[in-house]
Amino acid sequence: MTTGTPDPRQIDTGVAHPARVYDWLLGGKDNFPADEAVGKTLPPEARDGARQNREFMHRAVAWLAGQGVDQFLDIGSGIPTEPNLHQIAQRVVPGARIVYTDNDPLVLRHAEALLTGRPEGATDYVQADVRDSDAIVERARCTLDLDRPVALSLIALLHFLGDDQKPYDLVRNLLAALPSGSHLVLSHASSDIYPELSAQVTDEYAKGGIRLAFRTRTEVLRFFDGLELVEPGLVTAPEWHRGAAAPGEEGSGIYVGVARVP
Repeated sequence: MTTGTPDPRQIDTGVAHPARVYDWLLGGKDNFPADEAVGKTLPPEARDGARQNREFMHRAVAWLAGQGVDQFLDIGSGIPTEPNLHQIAQRVVPGARIVYTDNDPLVLRHAEALLTGRPEGATDYVQADVRDSDAIVERARCTLDLDRPVALSLIALLHFLGDDQKPYDLVRNLLAALPSGSHLVLSHASSDIYPELSAQVTDEYAKGGIRLAFRTRTEVLRFFDGLELVEPGLVTAPEWHRGAAAPGEEGSGIYVGVARVP
């Protein structure tokens, strides 16, 4: 089953957007000169970070699906890059149900590909901003059973929200709508692993009109307050693996973690 949310907004191709810069960093073609201009100013490590984010998502989703989790709410889903979250989950649990959310109208144009999944399962796409958390939850109820566990995926999203936008409250609000046994899957760029590199990336994004708020390990750990971190805890992206071969060792400025709602 597939559904979608129509949206009349036009794409402003002259302004860079995080989802499209991320697509460029991953080697995608669904971006515009403004996005490419930002991407080209970034150090090579930014491409590594985008790849590491993606690979962590694959490992975390596959592990959760293997644990019986069959519902996923992916906020800040970005432009589809195969294999996408629903493909990973439905390989393990064909009946898995997935809701994607993003605020970039371009993602809507790819909804047909985004929503193509196993007939036994269900996928939906919601055009919304993470700051509209109540609206996201209400729309997600159309596809997900919020009385059963849900994996909330926030991959490379929260570092686009400054503290003035209350990201910790947003995460708490989203988790409050989910029952015990749900999980939070999160990745976040660090400010303290490679501070000079982090400052350079932040400056280059700012020149393109995109605000970044990289955080320290202690600050990222706050997003997991009240949750039960799954081993190996809050680590860098290449260090997180469960039930799969460990990825090769490499440096990373990305913190990641998976935690259970008690």
